[in-house]
Amino acid sequence: MKEEALFCDGTGEYVIPPQPEEDSVVTLRFRTAREEADGVCLVTDTGTFSMEKDETKGYFDYYAIQWKLKEEAFSYYFSITKGEETLYYGRNGVSREPVDYYRFVLVPGFSTPDWAKGAVMYQIYTDRFCNGDTGNDVETREYFYIGDYSSKVADWYQYPNSMGVREFYGGDLQGVLDKLDYLQGLGVEVLYFNPLFVSPSNHKYDIQDYDYIDPHYGRIVADEGEVLQEGVTENLYATKYQKRTGDRRNLEASNQLFIRLVEELHKRGMKIILDGVFNHCGSFNKWMDRERIYEGQEGYQPGAYVSADSPYRSYFRFFEEAWPYNYHYDGWWGHDTLPKLNYEESVKLENYILKVAVKWVSPPFNADGWRLDVAADLGRSNEYNHQFWKKFRKAVKHANPNALILAEHYGDPREWLKGDEWDTVMNYDAFMEPVTWFLTGMEKHSDEERPELRGNGDHFAGAMLHHMSNMLTPSLQVAMNELSNHDHSRFLTRTNHMVGRVGQLGSKAAEEYVNKAIMREAVVMQMTWVGAPTVYYGDEAGVCGFTDPDNRRTYPWGREDRELLEFHRDMIAIHKAYTALKTGSLLLLHWENNILSYGRFGKDERIIVVLNNRETLARVTVPVWKAEVAEKCRLYRLMYTYAEGYTREAEEYLVEEGELVVNMGAYSALVLTDVCPEEKKG
Repeated sequence: MKEEALFCDGTGEYVIPPQPEEDSVVTLRFRTAREEADGVCLVTDTGTFSMEKDETKGYFDYYAIQWKLKEEAFSYYFSITKGEETLYYGRNGVSREPVDYYRFVLVPGFSTPDWAKGAVMYQIYTDRFCNGDTGNDVETREYFYIGDYSSKVADWYQYPNSMGVREFYGGDLQGVLDKLDYLQGLGVEVLYFNPLFVSPSNHKYDIQDYDYIDPHYGRIVADEGEVLQEGVTENLYATKYQKRTGDRRNLEASNQLFIRLVEELHKRGMKIILDGVFNHCGSFNKWMDRERIYEGQEGYQPGAYVSADSPYRSYFRFFEEAWPYNYHYDGWWGHDTLPKLNYEESVKLENYILKVAVKWVSPPFNADGWRLDVAADLGRSNEYNHQFWKKFRKAVKHANPNALILAEHYGDPREWLKGDEWDTVMNYDAFMEPVTWFLTGMEKHSDEERPELRGNGDHFAGAMLHHMSNMLTPSLQVAMNELSNHDHSRFLTRTNHMVGRVGQLGSKAAEEYVNKAIMREAVVMQMTWVGAPTVYYGDEAGVCGFTDPDNRRTYPWGREDRELLEFHRDMIAIHKAYTALKTGSLLLLHWENNILSYGRFGKDERIIVVLNNRETLARVTVPVWKAEVAEKCRLYRLMYTYAEGYTREAEEYLVEEGELVVNMGAYSALVLTDVCPEEKKG
């Protein structure tokens, strides 16, 4: 039997409709080589059922069966027979024996927003993107945090300090508004922001007030009080900070600016995702008030740190009765600046956070989704964690059915991706890590180099197929595919193979010996793989950096790498032009040492991607017939990157007997289609 011809996945060509409702009838299809199989069967928990051949096209026969779904998840695989031979097919491909772990799974009633499928996202670390309003900049000594004063950075292009949590460059929402033409021109469809709510750090994962946008990112209309005097470290005296972050006029003005930003984005057909930090808050939080920011302010009730009678006492877990000013509370991973939220013992807290989740995806704010920080850590037990996220999903989807729920998660997300909790994840396992290992041999923090994984096609294929199988197809299509982000080294820096961090190597080292040709290969993969390609601000402009805080350098306005920027713009345009790159099937076609090719294909389009990650020229034969390319035809070049640059000049490639033979330059990537670009334009 021709095993390479066997294929099925969860896309709309093989599951019709691809997101079926409860108690509906779905058509399941399976592909074999033409006139090859004696029979194809659908295998379920209730039995084995013969499928009928319903179409023959090109090399292939397609078998189909209709199946009545119920309310619960439906799992299945296929058996294919020819003579005495029987093969099995699941999410991980062909096997000699059935493998239950890799069964296909359909969850009736589960869907992910169509706008997010393959959407081009852009991650903004707000303080480092653009300063549009200098009147809201954090002042030096405005407050004291983690052993030192806040500081205002005068030079936009200065490297971040090694302890940069309390240094501010002044980026804000007005700066984003000022750059929307740039972002739209780049081709961005969705903005994902690191946290925007009131917080003392520049990363803002230590929320001070979930109800308001930080006025340092928004608007400061009432600006009174004083910064701390040299030598004074108690924030009880940080009256300017107290006024800026506690005065309702500043808070409401900042929320109004956020509303304006969302309205402008929506007017342009763009979406926005907020960062939800619900596992823990910050020691500055008005519910805790360890810094006594709110103790003397009118309109605020006493924090749990301040008083045993605080209405928020149950929001936290205290280990001793030591009020007033009780330091003995549970911090996430022991960090006293990150008090862990005590959901199991406070229904009031749970209800408040669910209210926050609903508030920001509802009018007048109308955000389009949540990215959930350390989502698997929330609560103190796995059981409660799942209970909470089920409630979270119901609340958010009821308020905004088109909202995306995207979780930060490391490791197998399968238990949260059953259709009733998260929509999807930040795609470390099934994108960032395999791509990084294959192209650079570097760990995603630049903490380790493993030469045996660089160019290792078997490892890449095995990792991708396994980890992709842990997600339902609608989850996979909206997964956040990043090369870099605020938690890991910049991808361009990984191409220099320097192991270490900025503290040992220095900031300049992150920019030395980088290989832009490998970066271009990575961007080609990012824009042609399954999921939502997500550009970390500045990656498109050539920003380098070791892991945080060095990866949080400012966007280099006026100093951009123009060629790399134009390359991103061109690859994003290609991604957006082809439906197959958003919701089409993916099939690995060929791999060997530092060589990789794969196809994306759907009803009317086929895209072929070939990469040569070697230092030398390579002649590559690609079995494009497996991606349903015709036996004899022309393919049209959309993009060719090489060591010195890239080109989009038109060129045709001949397919003979279902194979494509191409000469690939060193560190090159080729993107082809069987749809004539001129006809597509017409």
